[in-house]
Amino acid sequence: MKFTWYIAGKYFRGNKRDSRFLSFIKFMAIAGVAIGSAGLLIALSIVHGFKSTINEKIVGFAPHVTITSYTGEPLFRADTLQAHVAAIPGVAESQPVIIGQVMVQSTRDVSGTIIKGVPETGDVTNLRAYIISGEYNLSVQENGLPGIILGSALARTIGADVGNRITTYAIDGLPSPFNSPEIQQFTLTGIYQTGIARFDDNFALADIQFVNNLFNLNPRHASILEINVENPNEIEAVYAEIRNRTGFPYITESIYQRYRNIFAWIDLQEETIPLVIGVMIIVAAFNLIGTVLMMVLERIKDIGILKTIGAKSKAIRQIFLLEGLFVAISGLIIGIGISLLFYWLQITFQIIPLSEENYYMSTAPVEPQFFDFVIVAAITILLCTLASWLPARVAAKTDPVKVLTFGK
Repeated sequence: MKFTWYIAGKYFRGNKRDSRFLSFIKFMAIAGVAIGSAGLLIALSIVHGFKSTINEKIVGFAPHVTITSYTGEPLFRADTLQAHVAAIPGVAESQPVIIGQVMVQSTRDVSGTIIKGVPETGDVTNLRAYIISGEYNLSVQENGLPGIILGSALARTIGADVGNRITTYAIDGLPSPFNSPEIQQFTLTGIYQTGIARFDDNFALADIQFVNNLFNLNPRHASILEINVENPNEIEAVYAEIRNRTGFPYITESIYQRYRNIFAWIDLQEETIPLVIGVMIIVAAFNLIGTVLMMVLERIKDIGILKTIGAKSKAIRQIFLLEGLFVAISGLIIGIGISLLFYWLQITFQIIPLSEENYYMSTAPVEPQFFDFVIVAAITILLCTLASWLPARVAAKTDPVKVLTFGK
């Protein structure tokens, strides 16, 4: 074993009886590094979990790209536009959709909402994955009424359960004896819950044919053309191509533009939380300056003896740099262990619940990534090594004559 490694390891183990205070300081330094690294790893995993979960929910519920009219009027030849868009590379599927405001009524209560008419076979989104009661079924039921799907919050508001009759009212302008609302009845076949209030509160889904009749639209008309791309990682690229090929009088938006406030909230967390928690590692690392300096003072006579028997200043500096490195590695290993334990506890027992209304999910999601472990380990070791440099330099410059004659 190399001389410097042997001495550094012996000092780190601290088996001298008169070094209890030094051992306590060393323990606190290790604990500081462990808490800092564990805190940063846990924060990064939660941020990644938030981003993935919300992305999955939004991309699952909403189309990747939408096309609407500049004037707010319907898309008058939605079928022609759909055929044009389908030929664009990267487009997986598209569908014309009718969206309008209606009143929905159950036997208990009534509320306003937005109804979305989609093909009976199912729309381009992955709403089926969020059905919590009933099933995704928009076809005509045994009672002769078509199916409708409501968000969980809307269903609670009007006191509706699966199997109930739902009446919808649509009106153009102010109601009067000469302007009566269009009425369409449905059977509630499914209730979905994404955890995102703007989805669960404000949407009802039904067959486009019946929604079309409700608003008295031409069968070739549509409010929006919804598009999904083949690769979700290429949404922006496909969106740009669609925008270039459509142009006026159409407005083309990607999912990241339509829900920019939610994505901005995620990005803000991803940028700021690691920086705030990362300060813990910086503080813990620079606490090593005092810790290694205490080690130097405790070993001052040993340094004098080592230099007297021929140890070079470089070797003395390496000894205390290695001792600081051992503290960093010990703390890092403990910190990684704490973070892994937290991941298991959170996934298994959901020990951190969240308000779904504020955070769009009921428990804190965790998504550890290998790259985070590599980065945190590298930064921790680098900062601890830099923090150990100053006291190690002090030890290397110690004059053995003054040390051995100290106190005489």
